[in-house]
Amino acid sequence: MAGKGKPGPEPGTTRKPPNSGGSRLGKPNKVTKALKEMILGALDAKGGEDWLIKQMDENPSAFLTLLGKVLPTTLTGDLTINGALGEAIQQARERLAGGKTPHK
Repeated sequence: MAGKGKPGPEPGTTRKPPNSGGSRLGKPNKVTKALKEMILGALDAKGGEDWLIKQMDENPSAFLTLLGKVLPTTLTGDLTINGALGEAIQQARERLAGGKTPHK
């Protein structure tokens, strides 16, 4: 019976695969790259690591949210962060665990 099923391609043409649109696989997204560069530039302009440490004291929940976004979802082994950033992270953990207010 005519008309049953999906219509096929016109005679003499071929159907494109369903994933034929868009960019090729593995091609970097220009907008994402540009946005990342702007964010890193703004961080650098605000003082880089020193500004992040200040934010950890003033906005620990926002900082820890950011930390959760940049750390891999599964860590294998132990993570050791030394220096001022490591100390600041430990202080933020202690404040959050004990409900203490940030020191100024």
